[in-house]
Amino acid sequence: MNEQLIEKLKGLLSGEVFLLCLVFGTFLFGVYIYKRLRFSLLQPLLISVVIIIPFLKITGIEYSTFYEQTKVLNFMLGPSVVALGYVLYEQIEYIKGNVLSMLTAVFAGSIVGIASVVLIAKAFGADKALVASLAPKSVTTPIAISLAENAGGIPELAVAFVVICGIFGGLIGPILLRAIGIKSKIAKGLAIGSASHALGTTRAMEMGALEGAISGLAIGIMGIMTALIIPFVDRFFL
Repeated sequence: MNEQLIEKLKGLLSGEVFLLCLVFGTFLFGVYIYKRLRFSLLQPLLISVVIIIPFLKITGIEYSTFYEQTKVLNFMLGPSVVALGYVLYEQIEYIKGNVLSMLTAVFAGSIVGIASVVLIAKAFGADKALVASLAPKSVTTPIAISLAENAGGIPELAVAFVVICGIFGGLIGPILLRAIGIKSKIAKGLAIGSASHALGTTRAMEMGALEGAISGLAIGIMGIMTALIIPFVDRFFL
């Protein structure tokens, strides 16, 4: 009887409705904490992750189950990035005169981002699957999953690296840019969007409308360039 009750409870906890409520609930809790304390390390997503991971461990819910039950959130990443187009439209005058420099900056960022992680991982003896999972860390989740799979990587690891990259980019990016004296709003937006995709862009939008708009643009450009570069890296360097 007790075993049946436990199985039913586990089935409820691993269901789509409960897990989606868990994600939204922990994130909203994180937003509340962040707004109250205004401490940069207490990002809502980081708080949500810190709560959800122990929950999955305690309940024995596999990550694959969690991912499958909450995949609608990954689907919404695409529309959320497209929605940034409105912010871009509002800042179109700033963007018009900087198109070439922005494209060049994001291209350089994609090359450095991919090359650095591949070289460091290989220097530490990582196998191809791990390196291929690390390479697309700076693009949005759907793109990273596709690129990792095609290059022989592990999609679940790719998702984890994307999230880690986004969290730390959002946390450390603004601090690092301030430390090295970067004052250009466009440069800040490009750096954060190129390095830490949508998660970092939420932080960029807190910095200002222009930074957020440019960061959103950088996400799209970074996705395209990474999709072009990784197959080349896979063929000749992995």
